[in-house]
Amino acid sequence: MRYREFPLRSGKTLRVSEIGFGTAPLGDLYEHLDEQEAQATLAAAHRAGISLFDSSPHYGNGLAELRCGAALRSFKRDSFVFSTKVGRRMDPFAAAAPISGGVISPGFAGGTKHRSIFDYSYDGTMRSVEQSLLRTGLDHIDILLIHDVDVWTHGSEHVDRRFKEAMDGAYRALDQLRKEGSVKAIGVGLNEADMCERFAKAGDFDTMLLAGRYSLLEQPALVSFLPLAEKKQIAIMLGGVFNSGILATGPIAGARYDYRPAPAKIVERVRAIEQRCAAHGVPLRRAALHFALAHPAVVSLVLGGVKPAEVIQNVADIDQTIPPSLWEDLKTAGLIAANVPTPC
Repeated sequence: MRYREFPLRSGKTLRVSEIGFGTAPLGDLYEHLDEQEAQATLAAAHRAGISLFDSSPHYGNGLAELRCGAALRSFKRDSFVFSTKVGRRMDPFAAAAPISGGVISPGFAGGTKHRSIFDYSYDGTMRSVEQSLLRTGLDHIDILLIHDVDVWTHGSEHVDRRFKEAMDGAYRALDQLRKEGSVKAIGVGLNEADMCERFAKAGDFDTMLLAGRYSLLEQPALVSFLPLAEKKQIAIMLGGVFNSGILATGPIAGARYDYRPAPAKIVERVRAIEQRCAAHGVPLRRAALHFALAHPAVVSLVLGGVKPAEVIQNVADIDQTIPPSLWEDLKTAGLIAANVPTPC
């Protein structure tokens, strides 16, 4: 495993593995998971050299954090970086909302029976952090991210109000915790590049986790957000580099894109990319990982997994080399932008 360091506003640096472990699937995202296998997957990630573990209260209404805590507490605290999010707090006295089938709260197939409540206020953020520490049993959190302040989650009619709430409340709370040394880095975790850019202009952030908007399939973040991140020295963690699955599975029946069945035009584009990759002897998923990691603003790819074998496959893929001719072929075919950074 290779590692990258990025500067913090405190003047220190934080070191993370190029492959991180994203725990959304461990919140029973699509199905109820076996507890022993979930723990074995977390252990396999740590054993493989993965040091960055990213979670959220949203993932299974706290279930993913509970599972993280059960595993991570057995490891030396300086051997991993734990990242989690704020913006939702749990009410253990209210029944969980019915499963909706989507990714917006509640959205998960399983999880705890607690009610999830959006709360971007200062006090709500502090309560969320306290709850995360209690669920994990850790003595501190390394990275705190403001979660899901985007159109995807709140709709265009409410996103401006949520943004103001987050900057007036959650950002102040996280900045205070950072100044006290209770947390090393603060940022946002979003599905939209333009909202990441809006936060980057409004506050002073160490890092941001962008999901799905910079991948081998699509690169909207390349236009203005990633250049801004480089200018402001905001370290980028990328989630969703498989676009919810289709860049890992290929254009098979039932392939997922943005957490839903992939539309026909996405399937056709992925099929074209996969054919180019095959011509160079490169599996699609391997090309997707190397492509995403090549941008100079990116420090880690946060990849999900529910089985030890999936973790092992991700680490093995990133350890391989990709012929430069593949990237030239994809550019010539117009399947990736001509100016996009690619691996050397």
